[in-house]
Amino acid sequence: MLAKGRKVVSRGEEMAAHYAFGPLEDDVIIKHRLLTRTTTTRGEPPLKKLQKKFMSFAQEIEKDADNVADCERLHKAFLHEMSSFELPLLKSKVVVDANIREKESFNGLKEEIQTQILQAQVDIEDLKKLLEESKIERQHKEECEAIRKLIASQPPRSETQKLIADLEKEMASLEAESAACVRTLELRKKQFSLLLHVIEELQNIVEDEPKSVEEQKTSVEEGSSGGTEAMAVD
Repeated sequence: MLAKGRKVVSRGEEMAAHYAFGPLEDDVIIKHRLLTRTTTTRGEPPLKKLQKKFMSFAQEIEKDADNVADCERLHKAFLHEMSSFELPLLKSKVVVDANIREKESFNGLKEEIQTQILQAQVDIEDLKKLLEESKIERQHKEECEAIRKLIASQPPRSETQKLIADLEKEMASLEAESAACVRTLELRKKQFSLLLHVIEELQNIVEDEPKSVEEQKTSVEEGSSGGTEAMAVD
């Protein structure tokens, strides 16, 4: 039953439940308690007790009666209360001085840490630049190594020059052979043209020969017939 009735609160509500005053009110209360030496809400404050002792002693002195013993007793009680009140003050002063020294030490340490942080940031930037330069240098080295391997894989210069000389000789031989082929081709063209001309002439002659034979045959026949007629007339 208790578990079912339990209320779930947020962190802010939990903090509010633990602290009855806000941070500013707490500072005022703490300051007041330090000044009045009131460390708890129970009992009579030490400053008020000291005030009562002083007022009792002052009132006893102002009396006209013979009360020296009472005055001395109240004076001793006042001095005792004063000592009791002064001792915590001295302790508080020692604590305050220690806190001041600790705060100064903390501030110095804080400044030193801040300086170290700034120096570390500068070192990080320098290391970043150095890393970039190292990357570029490594890339250049890798490129140089690749070029060196490519050069090493090639034949020596003497062999290359010999190969170039052989190729130049072969090219000169091919150029001479090509020129000879061109001259031969031109000659063959001329010969082929002459051959075509001769063939054409022969073709014309062959075509004209039957005509000449026919004409000769006709002339022979005409000659033969004329002779026959002459013989008949005779």
